[in-house]
Amino acid sequence: MEKLTFSVPTLFGLEGVCAEELRRMELENVRAENGRVFFTGDAKAMIRANLNLRTGERVLLRLGSFPAPDFDALYDGARALPWEDFIPREGAFPVRCRSLNSRLTSEQRCGAVLRAAVGDRLGEKYGLERLPESGSVYQIRIMLMKDEAELFLDTTGPSLHKRGYRAMSVTAPLRETLAAGMVLLSRYRGRYPFRDPFCGSGTIPIEAALIAKNRAPGLERSFTAQKWPWAPARLWMEEADRAMDLEYHGSYDIWGGDIDPQAVELARSNAVKAGVEEAVRFEVADAADFAPAEPAGRVVTNPPYGERLSDKHEAEGLYAAFGRAWRRAPAGWSLYLMSSHTEFERTFGKAADKKRKLYNGMLKCDLFQYLGRRGEGK
Repeated sequence: MEKLTFSVPTLFGLEGVCAEELRRMELENVRAENGRVFFTGDAKAMIRANLNLRTGERVLLRLGSFPAPDFDALYDGARALPWEDFIPREGAFPVRCRSLNSRLTSEQRCGAVLRAAVGDRLGEKYGLERLPESGSVYQIRIMLMKDEAELFLDTTGPSLHKRGYRAMSVTAPLRETLAAGMVLLSRYRGRYPFRDPFCGSGTIPIEAALIAKNRAPGLERSFTAQKWPWAPARLWMEEADRAMDLEYHGSYDIWGGDIDPQAVELARSNAVKAGVEEAVRFEVADAADFAPAEPAGRVVTNPPYGERLSDKHEAEGLYAAFGRAWRRAPAGWSLYLMSSHTEFERTFGKAADKKRKLYNGMLKCDLFQYLGRRGEGK
């Protein structure tokens, strides 16, 4: 099979981080654009990306694109694509459609037209008037943007941020892919102490532990394409073995604190589910008392934002108290803190050295970066 093109959707702000991940996997023709990253390869490349990606949301096989100003053009363009190369005779092919700034605004009708086109093409190729759709699922995704249709097969299934270790969570959980992106942006790789004084259910410290150990986040979950004939079980086993061979087995100083005892217990439970309980510890602690003893390290954290008016003053008081604690920390520590609060730097009491735009869901945030002045913090 010739090389295929894959698209990895990301949260806005993480495109460059995801692209760097894919390059480190030795995948080819990596290219980032707003909200997604492309690469090319074969079934093994697709499997490697699914198993190892920390910041991508899913791996989509791109089948093609064409102008679709009306339903006839959508039908003809979709029917011309080689669906039989990927969807077998018994394959089920549900459709998900999204339309933005296009004349075809009815996503439900677009999905129906697309299903008819794919069904007619497959029926003709397999000599069937009615396809059984009794086999594995081949989820079709169509994106209509400015009257251009782009079609994909979803190789992942449930989003890659669903690692499998967070069965329960506290209010407003941080998505695992965003937590991993924050850790990677801090350039933490396990060498120095790592702290999260607002750890909640433990997502950031757990992702830091997975990164420190170089453990592939997809090893404990399943993927839609595992049931596809062109991605046989042998390849999945080979890539899983490769990922496990690359894992590190050191000791790490990773800590999460939260003032809520229930959140801390949940974080400990999640660490056990993630298999990193020996690498990370959690304690009930007040961020206002944060006082690292080590001369240098990383703090990556996501405190409450105070989005509701009733919570805004409470969040500002929290930022001010943590700011006072931070200014007492040794100079070699670096802080990477995400917040959507427009007055964060003022309430924290110090302007950031750098800021980076990130999106927590649809909420625009800044990653405020306070860089250590010597040693590890540089």
